[in-house]
Amino acid sequence: MIHKIHGLLWHRSPDELCPSEPIRREFLRESVRKNDFSLWIICAIVFVAEGFNIIRVVFLSSSGLGTRNNRIYFSMYCALILIALLWLALRPALRRGTVRLRWTAQCVMTGLLFLWHMGLNTYDLYRDPAAQTTVLTTALLGLALLIQSPPAYTTAMFAAGYLLFSIVMAPLLDAGARLNLTITFVVALAVSLTHAYHTFVTLKQQKQIVETNAKLQELVRLDPLTGLLNKTTVECRAEQLLCGLGPVGGMDGLTLFLVDLDEFKEINDRYGHPCGDHVLVETAEAMRRVFPDAAGLGRIGGDEFAVLYDQPLTPEQAMALSERLMAGLGNIRWQGSPLEVHCSVGVCVCTRPRCSYRQLYAETDRVLYQAKEGGRGRCCVLKLQHAESAMA
Repeated sequence: MIHKIHGLLWHRSPDELCPSEPIRREFLRESVRKNDFSLWIICAIVFVAEGFNIIRVVFLSSSGLGTRNNRIYFSMYCALILIALLWLALRPALRRGTVRLRWTAQCVMTGLLFLWHMGLNTYDLYRDPAAQTTVLTTALLGLALLIQSPPAYTTAMFAAGYLLFSIVMAPLLDAGARLNLTITFVVALAVSLTHAYHTFVTLKQQKQIVETNAKLQELVRLDPLTGLLNKTTVECRAEQLLCGLGPVGGMDGLTLFLVDLDEFKEINDRYGHPCGDHVLVETAEAMRRVFPDAAGLGRIGGDEFAVLYDQPLTPEQAMALSERLMAGLGNIRWQGSPLEVHCSVGVCVCTRPRCSYRQLYAETDRVLYQAKEGGRGRCCVLKLQHAESAMA
């Protein structure tokens, strides 16, 4: 019966049967967090309930501790209080330990609570065969509701508890009482497995939501066609870099490339927009190959691209990178035929503190159009310094 319930509640789908390792780790962390609070509540209940029982045995009983029976009950009540005190004493140190250590300690504490209640109920039955199993029943359902554990551990714990019950307590009970307690074990296991199952599902859904939000945020940052950064993200990243210029920020400078495809309209008019989109995608791939160390690659217009470096490149470095990009664009083909794809590049190497992105872009755009006016397929570089600029 236990096997059937475990299968019904847990073996729902391959994903739920074998949750991913991150989900397992998160489930363990969540279980430790919940169990820490639950055990604190259980300890508080122990102090109140067993404190009252001690007062009842010592002061409200006519024989006090004069009888063996009262001394046994008194010892058991004190033992449970000591277990609770020990847990509360260890709790601060355990909270600084690893998740696995805390979970192991919680398992030990849960096992001690379960064994204590079984021991007390067993003594009740040996003393009075007509006594009920209320103590153990309450403990079973309480642990199932308050303590969360992985399904495998829960099944093993309840199976071991049922086996121990069959050995120790079953001979003291009639058939009806044994059946009722068996049903209680099964129900407690079902409650615990259902609790674990819903926690796993919740954690999985939360993980999916986080992943979906991350993908949506990524889509907001990226150009949908090329996968490069979009215009807004390029601007934000450039502004962040510009804020770091100077002694305070610790950056020496940055470099902005503006790349504009030459005669791109003619490609669209001659071959169609699918070919134009293909050229844009291939241009993005060429830029990834040529500028692997860039702080940002973006498409900021129809056929205009930007490259950000978080350092001031030399004019020679900028020219060499631009020439490599131009050579890469010359390899673009459409339907097996080569395309005449060229670009013009404007580069601004900025070391001027308190320069805004608008100023940097305007200067780089001006240099880009100087390159276009010089015959296209060319690169011009500007050094934007404190009050000086130089063209290469």
